[in-house]
Amino acid sequence: MKVVVQRSKAARVTVDGEVTGQISKGFVLLVGVTHEDMQEDAAYLADKIANLRVFEDVAGKMNLSLMDVGGEILSVSQFTLYGDCRKGRRPSFIDAARPEQAIQLYDAFNRMLREKGILVETGVFGAMMDVQLTNDGPVTLILDSKA
Repeated sequence: MKVVVQRSKAARVTVDGEVTGQISKGFVLLVGVTHEDMQEDAAYLADKIANLRVFEDVAGKMNLSLMDVGGEILSVSQFTLYGDCRKGRRPSFIDAARPEQAIQLYDAFNRMLREKGILVETGVFGAMMDVQLTNDGPVTLILDSKA
């Protein structure tokens, strides 16, 4: 699994003009799933993200986690994270998991985050979504369960 983590002051996702998820301070997660991913990949990334220390403490150092600051998550499925642009001008998405596999791991990943006591809002899996965020910092990290 790959996840792009963006620290955010506020974010929301809309589908067909309707807000499906909205958060204040926290993370916007763009979540991609590939064929080899398993529950262990989702668990590893859920734990890593919940405890990633990228929020400032009173001294202005990035020492606090999402859990420490009571942050929220807006999780958005993003199969294009597995787009391969090495050949030609049109990305190949053969490394992205099929939707029936990807949705199961995406849902499990979100459930694991919720089980840690984190508010998790989402978009709509497979839908065309508009994502708006105020990136805080900006702080953007890319996590890969296989790396």
